[in-house]
Amino acid sequence: MNIKVQETADRLLNRIGVSTCSFTTVKAAKRTLEEEGACVLSMQKPHWDLEPGKTYLVTQSDSSLFAFSIGSQFLAEEAAETDQMLRLAAAHTDHPCLYIKSNPEVDTKGYGKLNVEVYGGAILNTWMDRALSVAGKVVIKSDNVFEPEVRIVDMKRPLFTIPNLAIHLNREVNKGVELNRQNDLEPLAYVDGTEVEKEFFLSLLARELKVSASEILDYELYLYNCDAGDVLGIHEDMISAPRLDNITSVEACLQGLLNQNREKGINVIALFDNEEIGSHTKQGADSEFLYRLLKKIYRCLGVAEEKAETAIFGGFALSLDVAHGFHPNKPEKSDPTNPNPLGKGVVIKRSSAQNYVTDSEAVATAMMIFENEGIPYQKFASRSDVSQGGTLGSIASKYLPMKMVDMGVPILAMHSARELMAAADQYYLEEFVTAFFEQ
Repeated sequence: MNIKVQETADRLLNRIGVSTCSFTTVKAAKRTLEEEGACVLSMQKPHWDLEPGKTYLVTQSDSSLFAFSIGSQFLAEEAAETDQMLRLAAAHTDHPCLYIKSNPEVDTKGYGKLNVEVYGGAILNTWMDRALSVAGKVVIKSDNVFEPEVRIVDMKRPLFTIPNLAIHLNREVNKGVELNRQNDLEPLAYVDGTEVEKEFFLSLLARELKVSASEILDYELYLYNCDAGDVLGIHEDMISAPRLDNITSVEACLQGLLNQNREKGINVIALFDNEEIGSHTKQGADSEFLYRLLKKIYRCLGVAEEKAETAIFGGFALSLDVAHGFHPNKPEKSDPTNPNPLGKGVVIKRSSAQNYVTDSEAVATAMMIFENEGIPYQKFASRSDVSQGGTLGSIASKYLPMKMVDMGVPILAMHSARELMAAADQYYLEEFVTAFFEQ
């Protein structure tokens, strides 16, 4: 494997290891940006003193993050010039998983279990027989009722599992058995019920946070696959890991912003939550948050409103999310002329139904950057007899009607508890995002 591709793969696996839910993804991304000198801002502060040549970040609800770099030669009076236009790259921080309900403790004949619900479009059977851990947000009592204390938690160790039913008790299992989301997916916490603890999960949280159980008011907690990712294959050219959808794109956004050297204009990354459930939240792409943030950035830089509008709507955006790669065991599932094999480059996604926001002018711009930089790319289209997926690009474009293109790395086993990609494609994506920000 090429040394640069190897370094990219190792860094991606490290990112995946600390990005176990949307909250920990944002926490880790924030730490990375701060280590590189980014300043943290609050949307509740009416004015920001922004300086050219610096990078800033804002978070929303602890699960989405927005960061921006201002060119060292940025001039407010030239904000509407062609070379000063906004550049934006967006991705999502969440992934399909299992959400832990309130009062989750279940006792069945001395076995301790958790009551959970499915978050997003998970391939349910891939969550069976795996070591699962817990990550998310816990809210604790404070002296101010409107500002309870927030803790981001990641237990980082195997605590739960969902055991399959033995084939001797389910002879039809290999013919395809539908899992009941309520009964079949309750994770096992313990089998020694001699000392049954009615609130064993709450007690676990209290011990983890070093607080009393009575101080814990509420939480948003998820089970995640705590398998480590691997580089594999006889040529060591593949990555098998949880959460490739969409930490691949989160990492590309971060690397692109940190490695770019654009002297003029403003570069922005937007890491939204809740894409896997439709984006219709205050921290999702279907909100005015990003548009209001952009308006505030330009206002605080002293840019006249009409010039700010020109810079925003005349800008260009990337919507980054994984794409379906060609499956060698199911070739009939790919479009006959747009198969998108792994390792052959970043995928530009198209849809006549506008499930993807891409249009021909945006594609042309992306293609010219790819070709000028010598970065491999391919184009995606779904089979005409297969319903298409979508992502946050079309949703975000309701608020930001700028040119935009959907793209991402091709993967296999999308929405499985463990997915597969070619290591080289991550390198290509990161190189492209960096080049895009420098245009």
